Amino acid sequence: MQLARVIGNVVATVKDPNLGGHTLLMLQPISPDRKSVGRAVVALDAMGAGVGEHVFFVRGREATFPFFPGEPPADACVVGIVDSWDVE
Repeated sequence: MQLARVIGNVVATVKDPNLGGHTLLMLQPISPDRKSVGRAVVALDAMGAGVGEHVFFVRGREATFPFFPGEPPADACVVGIVDSWDVE
């Protein structure tokens, strides 16, 4: 899992039918000290996150697990909304 900040929504009028009804978010991966790391990614949202929130997300095959028994074509998925974290 990785930390990220939700930086936007993605709207696609034409997409795979298995993505119908699912929200797509633009995420900026971040480090534990809240600095941007790497490139932004598009992810399915399984939690109802919004722009500006911190989330954690998974990549790869695990991205489809929250939608079982469906299997939307995804390689990233938000699986939690972060309330807070401390780094010493």
